[in-house]
Formats: sequence, C-alpha cells, structure tokens
Amino acid sequence: MKRSMFSLLTLLALFATFLAACGSAPTPAQPTSAPAQPTAASQPATGGMAITGTVTLWHAYGTGSAEEKAINLLIDRARAAYPQATINVLQIPFDQIFNKFNNEVSSGGGPDMFIAPNDSLGSQIRAGVLADLSEYQSMLTDVAPTGVAGMSLNGKLYGIPESFKAVALYYNKSKITNPPTTTDELLAMVKEGKTLVLNQNAYHNFGWLQAFGGQLMDNNGKCIADQVGGPEWFAYLKALKEVPTVTFSTDGGQADSLFKDGKADMIINGPWVLGDYRAVLGDNLGVAPMPGATKPAGPLTGVDGFYVSINSQNIAGAVALAMFLTSPESMKVYVDEAGHVPVSTKVQISDPLVQAFAQASATGVPRPQIPELDNYWGPFGDAMTKVLD
Repeated sequence: MKRSMFSLLTLLALFATFLAACGSAPTPAQPTSAPAQPTAASQPATGGMAITGTVTLWHAYGTGSAEEKAINLLIDRARAAYPQATINVLQIPFDQIFNKFNNEVSSGGGPDMFIAPNDSLGSQIRAGVLADLSEYQSMLTDVAPTGVAGMSLNGKLYGIPESFKAVALYYNKSKITNPPTTTDELLAMVKEGKTLVLNQNAYHNFGWLQAFGGQLMDNNGKCIADQVGGPEWFAYLKALKEVPTVTFSTDGGQADSLFKDGKADMIINGPWVLGDYRAVLGDNLGVAPMPGATKPAGPLTGVDGFYVSINSQNIAGAVALAMFLTSPESMKVYVDEAGHVPVSTKVQISDPLVQAFAQASATGVPRPQIPELDNYWGPFGDAMTKVLD
C-alpha cells in the first residue's frame, strides 16, 4: 500500500508541474438551484433580431441521437419562421469539431457558428477564432448568471449559452432499488455483484477529486491536485478496477452499449445521452448524483453554447439564429427531447431525471476559463492509465 500511495503521489506531482503556470482567473458563480419556474410559455424569440442572409452552423450531436433530432426540429422551425434566410447545418464528430473549427477559421474559412461545450473556450480565445459578442449580452436577461459566466472571459462574452452539462450516475431501476450515495456504498455494491461501467478518462471521473476533499486549482490558478484528495481519488479508482464486476472502458460507445444492453447496472455519464438511454430503458432508467465521500462529488460543470466565428460575414444573422435556438420555447424542446438542463430561468424542469442533472450541475465545479486548463486532460489521463493498467 505504501508503494502504491508513493506511486500515486509521484504521478500527481508530475502532472501538477504542467499546471504550475496557471494564472488566476475569474471563478464563475456556481448554480445553487435548479432554474427558476417559468412565468409563461414563450414563442421562439431572437431578441428582436431577424435571421437574415446565409448562416452555416456546425454541431457534434450523434447521428440519430435525441440531441440531433431536437436541433433538427428547431432548425426546421427557424427555416419556417424566416424563409428569407438560408440556414445550412453540418454535423462534425465531437472529437474533431474543435480542431476542425480552429484550423478552418485560422485559414480564413469555417462556418459562421457552432454549438459545443465550453471545453476549449480559453484556448480558442487565445487563438483568436471567436467573435466578441459582448454587444449582445444585454439580450440575455433570462439566462442564469452562471450560464453567461460560462461563455465569458475577462469581462467579454464569446457565446450564447444553451445548457448546463455535468455527469451523474445512471442506474437501471430493475436492478438497483436504491442508488449509492457514497463511494463506500458504491464499492460495496459492486463487490456484492452489481455491475458498473466507467468511462476511463479524466472528465467523467473528475467529480471524485472534490468528493475526497481535493480541488484542481487554488485561488491563484495553481494546480494543487497532488495534495489532499488527488491520491485518494486515484486510489479509489484503483480499488474499483480490482473488482471483477467493474469495467473501465476507453470506448464511449462500448460503455453506452453495456448499459443499454443490460450488461451494466450503472454508468456515470452526462445529460447528452439521457434521451437515448430513456428510449431503451424507459421507466427503468434512474439518475442520481455521483456518489460523494467526505464531501459531495464535484463534476465539472460546463456550459454548452453557440459560438460565432471571427470570419463570419453574417455575425448578426448567426446571433439571431442562436437567440432563436435558445429561446424558452426552444430550450423546452431540448429539455423534453434530449434531457438538457436549460440555462433559461423561464424554463421549468418537471422531469425528475433532468432535475437530477440540475442538482449535479449545482454541486459541480465550474469549468475554469483559463487556457492552461487544456494542460489538465493529457497528464491526468495518462496518469489514470498508468494507475489503472
């Protein structure tokens, strides 16, 4: 055990050096509750702006997914409402969309806009590929402050927010009556024969860093994951790996299939697959927050939104489309069809599964909006591989 803990500390100290240069950054306020109750249903709105000209939009929703069906429905509505506009939509695989956008925009091309989480906001701002949308911020009066903060850096707005994203524990109610609320309970359940599949990456498992009392960075932006919480987090993953009923998968599609096919009783994943899981499991699908330890789990809380290219010749048209796609009525489609957690304070969440994700977002850690966060993924992912393999 001493040798194992020494190895974990060594690894954590190693990738802490990659983040040592992190500068301080404004910390977005965490959501403290689910979005407020609505006053009345709203018609799709564009903030008084008309969608005109040609607008090309990229998205990374999976083929045939609930998310793709939702955005296709909304695009059809936008085309019907603004027949004078030409709206082109192209699907790009998620693992390619950021690099493809950056490369094409840097070369003078690319789409007018794309929708994605704020995973790479800091680096994209540094690369100069996003348009400053600050002049449109006054139109976001119905958006939760955390949503606006998630699309902003250094006082400037770079995206129109659409939804919150944080992972939670999906479980099959036909096999799990009471989902685990603590890491000890989860470990005991799998040792007793319940099955669990985990995506082996630094994102899906991030929440357990906070659960064991740790945090990624201090108030000055310096990585401190090698201190309290980090070693315990990796030791816990190692303990799970040693249980035969736990599968760590580096293939997200395979992990999804294990859960949907009934070969795994539990999986940690985000709201983007809620509609797809529900289509298979129906009323047997349950969602609960990630199990905590000494503290509640703190998954990274991201914000999905629409970004506009610095090259766009129709920024106003792109923003108008983004406003249409994030109106309260449009967000209700995302909630009902795809399980998104809306940033709008006028959209009610009545679905208990979506409410569970709203709770996960409320206790999560807002994604730091500093470029150095990009240095987290590789080192932590590599360290996780070394610990688990």
